[in-house]
Amino acid sequence: MIKFGTDGWRAIIGFEFSQDNIVKVAKAHAKALKKHGLNKVIVGYDHRFLGERFAILVANVMKTEGIEADVAKEAVSTPNISFAVKYMGYNQGVMITASHNPYYYNGYKIKESFGGAATPEFINEVEDEIKNIKDVDFKEHNIKRVDIISQYIEKTTSNISKNILLEKELNIVHDSMYGPAFKYYLEAFKDKKLNLFSIRHHKDALFGEGAPEPVEKNLSILKDKVKTVKANLGIANDGDGDRIALVDENGEFINSQLVYILLMLHIIKNKGIKKGVVVKTVSTSFLVDRICKDFGIEVEETPVGFKYINEIVLKKDVIFGGEESGGYGFPFFLPERDGFLSGLFIIEMMLLEDKSLSAIIKDIFNKYGEAYYNRVDLKVEEHIKDRLKNLIKNPPDVLEDIKVQKVNTKDGLKLIFEDDSWVLLRASGTEPLIRIYAEATSKDLLNTLLLKAQKLVS
Repeated sequence: MIKFGTDGWRAIIGFEFSQDNIVKVAKAHAKALKKHGLNKVIVGYDHRFLGERFAILVANVMKTEGIEADVAKEAVSTPNISFAVKYMGYNQGVMITASHNPYYYNGYKIKESFGGAATPEFINEVEDEIKNIKDVDFKEHNIKRVDIISQYIEKTTSNISKNILLEKELNIVHDSMYGPAFKYYLEAFKDKKLNLFSIRHHKDALFGEGAPEPVEKNLSILKDKVKTVKANLGIANDGDGDRIALVDENGEFINSQLVYILLMLHIIKNKGIKKGVVVKTVSTSFLVDRICKDFGIEVEETPVGFKYINEIVLKKDVIFGGEESGGYGFPFFLPERDGFLSGLFIIEMMLLEDKSLSAIIKDIFNKYGEAYYNRVDLKVEEHIKDRLKNLIKNPPDVLEDIKVQKVNTKDGLKLIFEDDSWVLLRASGTEPLIRIYAEATSKDLLNTLLLKAQKLVS
C-alpha cells in the first residue's frame, strides 16, 4: 500500500518504489491538483539511483494528465524545489528523494505554493485518489528542462552581507555526503575570500554504501579533514540538502541543539529579526527559552516533526523554527528546512563576530548556562511501548532520586527537573524503538539521566 509519511512517500527502489507505483502517485497528484485549479509543477531530483529518470517519468505522467510539468536541468536540493515553487511561478513542486534514508530507497515529496511541505489535508486528497487509480498508462512528451539553481543561489545569498564575504578570509570544509549540496557553496563563494575544501561531493548513488545522514557517526571523514587542513569550520549537508551538521575548528562535532541555538541567536541578535515567535519541538534545548526570554520573544513548542512547525508558520509570524534532527527553517525567506542557507548564516555569524565557532559557543554558555545533549535509541518489544503509554498516563514524581519539577506529555513523556535539565521518552511509530532524548547542565548529569530513563522502560 502506498502511504505518505510525515515527509512524503518513501520506499525501496524496485520493490514498492516501482514505475507503476510512481505513475499511480503522479496521476493521483495530478488529479488532486486539478481539483484545486492548479496546473503548473516543477519536478526535481537528487543523486539517488534513477532519480533523474523517475523525475522525467513524473513529468510525463503529469503532462498526460493535463498538468504543465518542467524538470530541473540537473540534480538539486529539496529547498531549491521549494524555492522554485514560491518564487518562480510554479503551483507545486515534486522532489524525487528519500532524504537521508539508505541508498536503496527513493521517494516522492510534494511542496505546496507557499514553499513548504504539503499540508496533511492535501496529502489526504492525494492518497484518496491513489486508491482509485487502476490505469498506469501514460504518453511520452517533450519535457522542458529548467535552471532553477541560479535564481535560488542569487536570492539565498541576498540574505547575507556581501561585504563581509569579500573582506574576511575563512577556511571551510564541505561534506556533501554524495548529494548535490556542494555546487551551491561553490557558486556562492566564487570570487570571495572563503577557501572551500570539499569531500564526498561527487555523485555516488550508493552513498558509500551507507545513508547520507549528517549525524556524528557518519562524519569522521569531515572531522579528520577539518583538522588536516586546519579549517575554521566543517559543514555537512544530507543527501537532499535540507539538513545540516557542523564541526568546529578543533574537529569537534557540534550537536544539533547547539546548531539551533547558533542560528536562532544569529537571526535575532546579528540580523535584528525579532518580530514574531520562535518555534521549537518538545525535544529542543532549554537554552531556546532562556535566550528568547532575554530578548522578549515568545516561544511556541510543538510535537517532534517539522510538519508541526510548518502548521504554526502558516498561521503566525515565525522568526525561526527547527528540530533536533538538524533541519532549520527561516520563514521570512522560505517555510522549509534549508541546509544551504543554514550554512551561510553560520559562516556569516563567525565573520561578523570575528570568532571561532567554539568561542561563540563558549560565550553562549557563559551567558545562558551550559547545556549538553544526547539521544539513545532503544530497540524494544511492543509490550515495552505499552509500559511507556502507562507512564505517560501516570508520570513519576521522581526519576529514581531526582525530583521531577514538571511533566510534559505533548509528544511522549518529558520529565523536566529543577535546573531545566530534562529527559524525553518517545515511542517510534514506524520502528520497534523507544527514543530517549536528554539535555542537562553537565555531562555527568546527562549520562545519569539517560541511564535512569532507560531503567524506567526496561
